[in-house]
Amino acid sequence: MERIAAKIVPCLWYDGQAEQAAEHYTSIFEDSRIVQVQYTGQTGPGEPGTVLVVRFRLAGTEFVALNGGPMFHFTEAVSFQIACDTQDEVDRLWEKLGEGGEFGPCGWLKDKFGLSWQVTPVRLFELLIDSDADRADRVTRAMLDMGKLDIATLENA
Repeated sequence: MERIAAKIVPCLWYDGQAEQAAEHYTSIFEDSRIVQVQYTGQTGPGEPGTVLVVRFRLAGTEFVALNGGPMFHFTEAVSFQIACDTQDEVDRLWEKLGEGGEFGPCGWLKDKFGLSWQVTPVRLFELLIDSDADRADRVTRAMLDMGKLDIATLENA
């Protein structure tokens, strides 16, 4: 068994969809893979032999997906922010992650499992800390009017 390399690993709670979610996410991000699938035993929750935990990596970051049952659901209180270098990357991740989910404002979306993501161009962060406070304000107002973030529109604000 491969040792967990990170000191802190996000654990995502699913109701029977942990393996499907891990497979979906690892198909979207480069440098991603499923590390281990753990099945329930005779005394664990769920039917013996069903998936209980999936360890996986997304872009080098470790995650655990747990089939914990229907008690808890994702909310926007926790989201994963993706720093995108290009508009092509923003466009691709926005479409892939949002497919079957809900697109929201300001680069936010919920995927088909209900997990919230922020698909954010790195250029946005640079523009928001611009020494020209008026420009940073215009960029903020432009961002607030967008769903998927558009780098060219942000730069022209």
